[in-house]
Amino acid sequence: MKVVTFGELMVRLQPYNYERFVQADHLEFSFGGGEANVAVSLANYGAHAVYVTKLPAHAIGQAAVNSLRRYGVDTTKIVRGGNRVGIYYNEKGASQRGSVCIYDRARSAIQESQPSDFDWDSIFEGADWFHFTGITPALGPNLVDACEDACKAAKARGVKISCDLNYRGKLWTRDQARAAMTRLCQYVDVCISNEEDAKDVFGIEAEATDIYAGEINREGYKSVAKQLADKFGFEKVAITLRESHSAFDNGWSAMLYDVASDEYCFSKKYDLHIINRVGGGDSFGGGLIYALLSGKSTQEAVEFAVAASALKHSIEGDYNMVTLPEVEKLAGGDGSGRIQR
Repeated sequence: MKVVTFGELMVRLQPYNYERFVQADHLEFSFGGGEANVAVSLANYGAHAVYVTKLPAHAIGQAAVNSLRRYGVDTTKIVRGGNRVGIYYNEKGASQRGSVCIYDRARSAIQESQPSDFDWDSIFEGADWFHFTGITPALGPNLVDACEDACKAAKARGVKISCDLNYRGKLWTRDQARAAMTRLCQYVDVCISNEEDAKDVFGIEAEATDIYAGEINREGYKSVAKQLADKFGFEKVAITLRESHSAFDNGWSAMLYDVASDEYCFSKKYDLHIINRVGGGDSFGGGLIYALLSGKSTQEAVEFAVAASALKHSIEGDYNMVTLPEVEKLAGGDGSGRIQR
């Protein structure tokens, strides 16, 4: 299976342990970004994962490329140019203090890229799937156009398209998001959302659910999935369900709606004690894409994706460093966490 993902790869700077920004005197350095995280997950499962972006030709840009190559991601379609790699600062939350993310990504190489930088006909040669998120078009009108060009080229080749809505209020307004994502979602086959994104982007919300109190109403989310599918003609809609009790302790599950069979499948719920939650949704997306391309049933696919993302919450950094057997083991019911000897 060959999967193409498109987005921004950023430097991630983070205080050590659970220090606050204002008390830290040194920062951990790594790389991450929504679609890159998905590509790494897929490469770890043995898929041919192709990541597309634009990065400077200097040493930091090369370090970003190398961070993907070490896990087997195909970086041959990355365009080189521009002057800077975007940065995000991440402060890990603890107990009742939530995590904080600060962006410094204006005028990055991808943010200043043009649609003509990307040869989508060449990029999609032999591809089975294309994935992007709502973060990429949020970088500017030029990226909305680039995403649409990619979607059109994918459709022309019969490539399946998935999109994680991933609304980021620090990057654009709800009105901007709604206009752009309404334009792009007409091409999408599989939509991935969470408790907040469907409401923030399209004004669709689950009834009788309080995400801050950790209360989940299954019927409400079935309604959200159906409304999304009816609006855009999606083949499948996945919704991740996070019951947030504290920064450390979450309930984690998901629902996958298959339109053709009118089947709503809910996964088992995992009670997580979180090491790091950044990239949790991306690891779900990577798991879901792999499961669907592998021919798993609707129920099997959502169980695999949730198991993959549950494991990601135990791993530092953006990338999900888990193997296919580890995900299959957890999805199969072994969540004991016992030592492997």
